[in-house]
Amino acid sequence: MRRKVFAGFMGVLVAGAPGAAHAGDGWGSADLSVRLSAEPAVAQPGHPIIYRAEVRNAGPGDAVLPVLTVTLPADVEIVSVDVATCRPGAVAHEVVCPSPADVLAGGRGGVTVTGIVRPGARGPLISRAALASEVRDENEGDNTHTLQTRVDEGADLSLRLSGRARGGGYALSALVRNQGPRMVRDARIFLRTGPARLVSAVGARCRGRVGYVSCKLRAVASGERLRVRLSLRAPDHPVKARANVYSSRFGDRRPADNRARMRIMG
Repeated sequence: MRRKVFAGFMGVLVAGAPGAAHAGDGWGSADLSVRLSAEPAVAQPGHPIIYRAEVRNAGPGDAVLPVLTVTLPADVEIVSVDVATCRPGAVAHEVVCPSPADVLAGGRGGVTVTGIVRPGARGPLISRAALASEVRDENEGDNTHTLQTRVDEGADLSLRLSGRARGGGYALSALVRNQGPRMVRDARIFLRTGPARLVSAVGARCRGRVGYVSCKLRAVASGERLRVRLSLRAPDHPVKARANVYSSRFGDRRPADNRARMRIMG
C-alpha cells in the first residue's frame, strides 16, 4: 500500500446524525459497532472488489475520537480509499481511519476500500474491521467484524493473432480458446488497429472505427476454440494490431495469454 493510494480522496469517516444532540452532557459509555461487507459477494480473480465498513454509535454517550482499522487479505491489492483521514497501517494491507471528531450518539458513517483480487487468489478472502475509542464500550462484541469472501474459479481465455496482406487490404485472424472450467457467454475481443479500418468480420458481431475494432463473441464452452476473421483496410504501411480477450463476468487466472499483438506488412 503506497502513500499515493490515499492522496486526493475526500470524505469524512463518521459524523453525528442530522439534528442529533449529545446524550446528557456527552459523558458515559458509547456502544460502537462495525459491519463489513464486500461486493461482489463472490470475488473474481483479477477483478475489482469493494469493501464497505459501516460504523454506528448507538449511545448513550458520544464516542471520543474513534479509530477504524480495516485489514484486507494479502490476495487483494488496495487501489483506493474514499476517506481523506485514512492512512496505511502498521502492517501490509491495513487501512487505519481515525475520526477527526467525536461521534455523537446516533451517529453513523463508514469507509469504502476498493481493491483488485490477484489472479492467483484461491480464497476464502478473510477481511476484518475493528473499532476503538477512548470511552468505555460495554458491548465490545460488535466492535469487530470478520468477513470471508469466496473466490470463484473464473475462466481461462487465451488469444492468438495471425494475418497477411491480401488484395490491397489486410486479413486478420483471432483465435480464442476457452481453457475452462466454465462456459463464457460474454467474451469480447478488443483490437487496436492503428490506421486500419474494419471492412468485414466473420465469426463474431464486430463494430469498429479507424483505430479500433470491438467484437462480441458467441458462448464459448470449456475446451472450445473460436476463430474470428477480420478484413481491414489501411493506408500503404504496415498494420500493427494489439488485441485483448476478456469476460465482464468472470475473472481470469492467467491474464498474460489474454493479450496478443502482431505486425502485418503490406
